[in-house]
Amino acid sequence: MTGFLLLSFIFLVAGVIAVPIATALGLGSVLGYLIAGIAISPLLSVLHVDVISLQHFAEFGVVMMLFLVGLELEPRRLWEMRARLIGLGGGQIGLTTVIVMGVAMAFGHPWSIALSVGLVLALSSTAIVLQTLGEKGLMRSDGGQSSFSVLLTQDIAVIPMLALIPLLAVPELQDALSHGASHGTEGGDHGPELSLVAGLSGWQTALVTLASVGVVLVVGSLLTSPLFRFISKANLRELFTAAALMLVIGIAVLMSLVGLSPALGTFLAGVVLANSEYRHELESDIDPFKGLLLGLFFMTVGAGINFALLFENFGAILGLTLGLIAVKAFVLLILARIFRLEGADKWLFGLGLAQAGEFGFVLLSFTVANGVLPPALADQLLLVVALSMLLTPGLFILYDKVIAPRYSVEQERDADDMPDGRKIIIAGAGRVGGVINRVLAAAQYDTTVMDYSSHRLEVLKRFGLKHYFGDASRPDLLHAAGIAEARVLIVAIDDREKIDEIVKYVSLNFPKVHIIARAMDRDHVYDLWAYGCRDIIRETYDSSLRMSRSVLEALGHDRETADKAIRFFDEADRKTMIEMSDAHEVGVPLHQNDAFVARVRERVDSWQEELHSQMAETLKK
Repeated sequence: MTGFLLLSFIFLVAGVIAVPIATALGLGSVLGYLIAGIAISPLLSVLHVDVISLQHFAEFGVVMMLFLVGLELEPRRLWEMRARLIGLGGGQIGLTTVIVMGVAMAFGHPWSIALSVGLVLALSSTAIVLQTLGEKGLMRSDGGQSSFSVLLTQDIAVIPMLALIPLLAVPELQDALSHGASHGTEGGDHGPELSLVAGLSGWQTALVTLASVGVVLVVGSLLTSPLFRFISKANLRELFTAAALMLVIGIAVLMSLVGLSPALGTFLAGVVLANSEYRHELESDIDPFKGLLLGLFFMTVGAGINFALLFENFGAILGLTLGLIAVKAFVLLILARIFRLEGADKWLFGLGLAQAGEFGFVLLSFTVANGVLPPALADQLLLVVALSMLLTPGLFILYDKVIAPRYSVEQERDADDMPDGRKIIIAGAGRVGGVINRVLAAAQYDTTVMDYSSHRLEVLKRFGLKHYFGDASRPDLLHAAGIAEARVLIVAIDDREKIDEIVKYVSLNFPKVHIIARAMDRDHVYDLWAYGCRDIIRETYDSSLRMSRSVLEALGHDRETADKAIRFFDEADRKTMIEMSDAHEVGVPLHQNDAFVARVRERVDSWQEELHSQMAETLKK
């Protein structure tokens, strides 16, 4: 027990000290965790800590991260991404594998070993890239979305890789493994690893695998809501957390038992639950565990670097690492050109994914265990993977400090050329902001429209519409757009956190600007009200009212009567929300806010009685 507590204390101290320093220096949390791991590596050696076993445990942070990513993706959106998944993701894996395989064969390795090396090094770090993109607010950019498509394809591709790699086994290595195993089993105290497919034929394994995926989909779509409804009766938040962990861990165990990637299984479960009413609850419960485990994972990567082998072959390892980064960046930039990624997005895509990934550690141990790669080569490749991950934050710093400012300067020069008198700023040129801009243009008002999707702006440019590329949550770009002189700011972007950032900043610093903000749901309305916004539009509310009016008309009421009834409902709903606003706590879901729930229970009967009488009187006429 003491040893476990001491080890936990060492990792926590290292992270708590290193990460704030690295973040303050602009290095990012990932590099901070890696540096922390390197710093405590000698101490872990003295304590005889098995860093590899810790790393396997910490990899569960990647599993949790992919579950949360899946929660953000509706199946419809996943289908819409199919072109990027196949084109960008498939192209990156295929081209990188072929080039690395060719280089390995040039160094004298047989084609089977060269192909295995290519497959291992074709993968990028889902954990580092998604964590960094999220921290820097780049996930919604074209470069961020393209990076996510490639990472998602890579995670899916791990499954066929696990099936293919054993077929590439070298007979001599297999014989050596068999010989070692026969000696190692004598007196061994480790039982066989649990598996649902051990000893099954190919078609039986396929059936069990498909059945397991079906169980994940069924559990996610049919059983989760009843389970959480049952748990909610206890009114204990810790039970929700326990149930969320139970769900993720159970799916990961099932996937492991059938030889599939736990990360892919939990990702599929997340996608299935993307439309669930418990989505935000699951996200808030899992996120802290994900953050801690990812931090531990990065520290184990830093602590697991074999410095003795690295220093003995420093020139060769560094050369291979830089060569790998150059090859992957070259492939990614070619794909960026084919898929018309321009400007800073192209370089974000090319540099951000140029490293090897955490699944490389898994695949390398898998190749050694199956007699595909010799252990000496696998050890060197482990260093290449770890070193490339260690250099990745530096690539993001290169993007932030050198590349992005160049395009930002070009943007600000455009903003200086904007005509005078534009008192309306629209943040977001998508399906909401685009319609608003068309209405204002028809009314002969000039607007300044900012959007962070260069692809969308290029499309609009082809139709003769002038917009400006930029992240409206950045104060410097808001100033460049003229927020100090603006009369109205319309926040129409599709990102809750960005909307909150913009509303808080402008409400605090430019109180005279009238802010009209898009809200994602009822909770978000209360948050925006607390931040100071008084003109809030729920993104689906008005369309729901229009549909309700059509229902009333279909039931035999005329248009005027239906309109009046809907107005009564709308006014009553707005009045109720204003009355309840002071009971709301930002960051606390409404159903978990005891004061809010108590007030609703206290007033619900009077509200319903008043609304019912008004609606009945209106519809009777």
